Amino acid sequence: MQPDKNVKKILAVRTDRFGEFLLNIPALRALKETFPQARLTLITSPAVKELAELIPFADEVIVFDKKGDSFFGVLRSAAILRKSGFDLAVILNPTKFFHIATFLAGIPVRAGYDRKWGFLLTHKIKDTKYAGDMHEIDYNLELVRQVGAKTEDKRLSLDIGSDIINTGLKPLLPDKNRFIVVHPWTSDPVKQWPLTHFKELTLRLLKEFEYGVVVIGEKAKKDRSRELFDDIRDNRLVELTGKTSLKDLAYILKSSMLLISGDSGPVHLASCADVPVIALFRNDLQGKTAKRWGPVSSGSRVIENNDLSAITVNDVLAEIRRIIKK
Repeated sequence: MQPDKNVKKILAVRTDRFGEFLLNIPALRALKETFPQARLTLITSPAVKELAELIPFADEVIVFDKKGDSFFGVLRSAAILRKSGFDLAVILNPTKFFHIATFLAGIPVRAGYDRKWGFLLTHKIKDTKYAGDMHEIDYNLELVRQVGAKTEDKRLSLDIGSDIINTGLKPLLPDKNRFIVVHPWTSDPVKQWPLTHFKELTLRLLKEFEYGVVVIGEKAKKDRSRELFDDIRDNRLVELTGKTSLKDLAYILKSSMLLISGDSGPVHLASCADVPVIALFRNDLQGKTAKRWGPVSSGSRVIENNDLSAITVNDVLAEIRRIIKK
C-alpha cells in the first residue's frame, strides 16, 4: 500500500507489558516518518504510560484501563475515538476490544493481525510471531508496512534526561558509569536463571571488580530480593528492588555500565538507553528465544542454553570481562 499523505491523525494501540511495548518504537517511528504531517496518539496500559511519554515523536498518550474492558466500555471508547477523528488506526497487539472499537468509531483505515475478530480490520496480516523467525522489532515493522509505513532506523530510543529520576534515589547510586545493574527476575519461571547463581554472581562482582552493583526488580519481588541479598555486607551493593518507577529505572540503566538479566522488560529498557546487556536465554522454547526477544543495544551479548542452570557464573563473568575489558 502506498501511504496516504492526507492522513492527519494516527492512533497506535499497544496495551500489554512495558518490554513488549518498547519494541514497537521503530514501528511508531516508521509511522511518524511516513506521515510527518500527522499527529500520533498512543494508547497504552497504565503501567506503560510514563515510558510512552518519553518517546520523542509521540504527540499524545492515552491510558487504557482494562477495568473498562466490557461491551459498554467498547461503546464508550468508540464514541470517544469517533469524536477524535482518527484517519488511521494500527492495533499492534491483537485485541477484540480495539478491533471492535475502531470499527464502530468509523476510522477508515484499521490495520492489525488477523486474529480476535480481525475481519473488522481493513488491512491485516497473519500473526506468525509464535514461530519466532524474526526479532519482535521486525514483526512490528512488518505490520506497519501494511499501511505503507517504513523506516531505516530500528533503534530503540527514549528521552532519558537527568531530571526523570526520583530525587531521593539519585544519591543512593554509585558514581555514574561505575556500576553494574543486576536484574535477577523473570515473569515466567521457565526463563529463570537460578537465583542462587545470581547471588553468587553478585558476590563475585563485588570481589573481583571495583564497581558498585545495583539490584533492580518489581515490587512483587521485594521480599525475595531481601532474602537473597540481605546478608551481603558491602556498601557498594545498592538494593533497589521494588523502589523504582520505570522512569527511575530508565535513568539507572542509562547511568550504568551494563545490565545482567534474564529475558525480561529491563533488557529492552536498557536497549533504549543503548547500554550493553548480558542476557540469559533458553534456546529451546519456540517463539521465546533471543532471536525474537534478544537485546539490541550495541555491545550486548546473549548466553543461551536449553537448560539455564547449565549456564555458569563463570560463563557470565567471562562476558562481563569482554564488555568492560578488565
